[in-house]
Amino acid sequence: MVVSLKDVALRAGVSVKTVSNVVNGYRHVTPATRQRVQRVIDELGYRPNLTARHLRKGRTGMIALALPELGNPYFAELADAVIAYASTLDYIVLLDHTGGRRDQEILFAQGFRARVIDGLILSPIELENEDLLARDSDAPLVLLGERQYDAPYDHIAIDNVAAARTAAAHLVEIGRRRVAFLGARHGYARQAAHQRLRGWREVMTENGRPTGDEFVAVTDGYTREDGARAMARLLDSGVRPDAVFCYNDLVAIGAMRTLTERGLRVPEDVAVVGFDDIEDGRYCTTTLTTVAPHKGAIARAATDALLERLAEGEGKAVEPRRVRPGFALVTRESTVGKP
Repeated sequence: MVVSLKDVALRAGVSVKTVSNVVNGYRHVTPATRQRVQRVIDELGYRPNLTARHLRKGRTGMIALALPELGNPYFAELADAVIAYASTLDYIVLLDHTGGRRDQEILFAQGFRARVIDGLILSPIELENEDLLARDSDAPLVLLGERQYDAPYDHIAIDNVAAARTAAAHLVEIGRRRVAFLGARHGYARQAAHQRLRGWREVMTENGRPTGDEFVAVTDGYTREDGARAMARLLDSGVRPDAVFCYNDLVAIGAMRTLTERGLRVPEDVAVVGFDDIEDGRYCTTTLTTVAPHKGAIARAATDALLERLAEGEGKAVEPRRVRPGFALVTRESTVGKP
């Protein structure tokens, strides 16, 4: 049987309005009354009708999160963080997959789900600035990821250059002199790969380490297979790095596989650093040193920004916010060895 506000009010001996005030956390209820009502709520198992609550505000109670790669553990873990946090705010998250394709990113940005969602959190890969400037949907939009846009929407992203510098500096500090970069990309100069490459190159230059093209491996994607192939090409070219900084953890895991197959030890012969701090890296045979973006902070910042814009009635922001969640370097066996 569905328990209503009226059922709780009758059992507690108070008005329906008082029960509503307790459920919604309003302060103008005496502690004794709040305690009595809450006890009845618990006894009867009352659950508020969130759909009705949102509809009274002209909302659906649902937001969308559009990500490029659901098979990538980083995005899966980020989605989990967004869903968990949004649920504490009584919001349901619809998860969408763009495949990193521009046409799909435009489709979602333009309000593909506008009738069923209150706003969209989008992590674009190929979306261009003009696509955002041409957007005519009124639904609030918050951008994730490291592509830089000059558009009137809030943007949540860590500082990739600073994060890459931290990773590269760690390799220098442990005495590595020939540090390669795995995961460079051609084109799309505003993408994260270019920013991480820039951070690596700055630190290597400052410390007199080589930064020539022979130490930079371009990949078609960012999978384990891409990392394994890039590491193989690098070794086959005659370059013998004593460390590699990889675009992400998947590339790093693939690289470590190739190194093992070639009879090279990690970290004794080649130290390896990844990026993203996915769960896989904590359970590799040689655990992976990595840059750990604060996924929880990213999820909270994106969701809060979206709901704040919704409350303000702003699909576009006159002064868009640029939020920089933190990151940390997590050192493990792939650079410092087994304890």
